[in-house]
Amino acid sequence: MVAMVWVALALASVVLAEVTRDFYHVAGHTWEPIKQWHNTHHKAFRKDLTMVSFDAFSKSQWYNDVPEALVMATVVAIAATGAGIGFGWAITWTLWTGVMYSLAFAVTAIARSQNRMMWTDLTHEPGPLTDNPSNWFVNRTYHWRHHFDSGNAYYCGTLTAVDKILGTALSLQGKTVAVTGASGTLGRALLKALKAAGARPIALTTSPNADFGPRVPVHQWRPGQERELQKKLANVDILIINHGINEAGARSPEAIAKAYEVNTMSAWRLMETFLDTITLSKHRALKEVWINTSEAEVQPAFSPLYEISKRAIGDIITLRRLDAPCVIRKLVLGPFKSNLNPIGVMDANFVARGIVELAKRDFRDIIVTINPLTYVTFPLKEASKSLYFRLFSKAARSPRGSKASNPIGLK
Repeated sequence: MVAMVWVALALASVVLAEVTRDFYHVAGHTWEPIKQWHNTHHKAFRKDLTMVSFDAFSKSQWYNDVPEALVMATVVAIAATGAGIGFGWAITWTLWTGVMYSLAFAVTAIARSQNRMMWTDLTHEPGPLTDNPSNWFVNRTYHWRHHFDSGNAYYCGTLTAVDKILGTALSLQGKTVAVTGASGTLGRALLKALKAAGARPIALTTSPNADFGPRVPVHQWRPGQERELQKKLANVDILIINHGINEAGARSPEAIAKAYEVNTMSAWRLMETFLDTITLSKHRALKEVWINTSEAEVQPAFSPLYEISKRAIGDIITLRRLDAPCVIRKLVLGPFKSNLNPIGVMDANFVARGIVELAKRDFRDIIVTINPLTYVTFPLKEASKSLYFRLFSKAARSPRGSKASNPIGLK
């Protein structure tokens, strides 16, 4: 039991060091006395994370990385001293683990300034981005966004918790975001919420005369015409697939075909069309797909065709996430009042704001509902399905765009 307490305190001291690093980083962008020190770090790298020059890199180590590590060590040392005085050194001595952890960063920063131990700078290794931005731990792609997407987001150095709390784990500022189903109740609410978050929304709609106000470009399309949108989607950062139909009570062959075509197949084809626009290294960091699968994935919607077609696209997304070249988020939404669901109990504007706020905190499954069961059942369903798909399927080896990787007839 005592050993477990020691381990917990040691881990707590390391977490405190990392939280200190993250807030020191925030201060480097907001507090004038150390802004110029932190700017040396940003000036040291090109977009492929190669050094502008070794002199610039060495200067950044002395002006940014070494002071950062010393501040981390100082804060943890103060906390460890206070805990030792208040609770006894016999219990709290392991808190000094965080001090040693922090000082190790100071040592490696000094070594890097002398062109030694360069392998220790893991988030600044040069070369193409090969992974999607990670969720709970900072990888190269996540940190690349801080340098070249938004300097006012992605502050975290190792753990992403502080960014999640601050709402800086995803920046929407200046992002081009296309929304399908834009003329619907939620579509219009999303356009409004995205604009408020600093994004540049684009409306994709099947309605011929829809008006979305000034500075919102509108593109007409229909299910079955997904490939015709590819050139437009090439310049889109985030695609929100939000269109769908709900013919409550229907079960005719025609209704079945229509539900699967709109809710499942069209969403799948549009997602694959967008994924085919990911051709550059930076696209892994900047591009995303958000897909409205709805709470019907795990809860009854009292509309069988809506449920089974939404569950089908939900499972497809879970499968595709395993190999997708960018982040794919699910929007798992409860009943909101709309033309598709006139008896919905939530306000669409509330739902849209919730989606945006949770996305900025890097939730990969964005759940907005009044049903508390969904917050339990959906993560369990998603985790179990993902594990099942991972165990009993394998990634396609053929390049994207080849016949083998194009089983749904994309043209």
